[in-house]
Amino acid sequence: MRAKQRNKLLRYGLLIAGAFVMIYPLLWLISATFRSNSEIFSHSGLIPLEPTLEGWRRAFAAYGGQIDLLRAMGNTYLYVVPKVLLTLISVTLTAYGFARFSFAGKKLWLMLLYSTLFLPRTVLYVPQFVLFDRLGWVDSPFYLPLIVPAALAGETALVVMLIRFFHSIPKVYDEAARLDGCHSLQVLWYVLLPMLRPVLMTCGVLQLLWSVNDYMGPLLYVKTPARYPLSVFVKLSMDADSGFAWNRVLAVCCVAMLPQILVYFLVQRRSEDTIAAGGIKM
Repeated sequence: MRAKQRNKLLRYGLLIAGAFVMIYPLLWLISATFRSNSEIFSHSGLIPLEPTLEGWRRAFAAYGGQIDLLRAMGNTYLYVVPKVLLTLISVTLTAYGFARFSFAGKKLWLMLLYSTLFLPRTVLYVPQFVLFDRLGWVDSPFYLPLIVPAALAGETALVVMLIRFFHSIPKVYDEAARLDGCHSLQVLWYVLLPMLRPVLMTCGVLQLLWSVNDYMGPLLYVKTPARYPLSVFVKLSMDADSGFAWNRVLAVCCVAMLPQILVYFLVQRRSEDTIAAGGIKM
């Protein structure tokens, strides 16, 4: 019994030590928001020697009178939320079509879909900017260049992920639903989507993180400072002329990360419940 207890203590001790190593940078980030610039670079401990709230006060100050942290957060989720929703709808329908239906040229289109995974995103910036500029969408108050591509299943990696998950669900479920009178969309809505809920949550979280952290997109298509999102606001908080106020920059980063962390824990709990309750049984 003692040997089992020692092994258990050893395992938990190693897990706690590993968790502390992984979470230490986040704890240091929070601690650094309460330090001066000089202390940030001279002291690596978690407890500030001379605590100050200057970084937090400056984090919520307006930048040039047109944009501040809270407004930047509002701007960010003004286009991120519809982008995530449109992405989930478009990639689900696209993956469903490739996984469950046969049509002319399917193999060719699937090959083209997979080939776009190897296409660097940077090569798309110029042609996309030219297209959106001619459409008059650059600096759109509705963030059209950032939202509209999401409705066209532009995230190929998510489409491929869902195709693989659709293939993992036996087609007998589809056939049983069709015998009960369901058409294709009803089969997707009532039968397949409940089984795909965990992976859809994963897709939503990934798109949320990608969209919030996207810097080049807003930099190219958002020209009005009052409509800048968080990714651009974080860069603006770095004043290169007077030197970076790192406590302000890190405080802005802490506030920017908070909604994503909350969403992650919420989705993780619901995903675990869904996996436990909705496993596929044969």
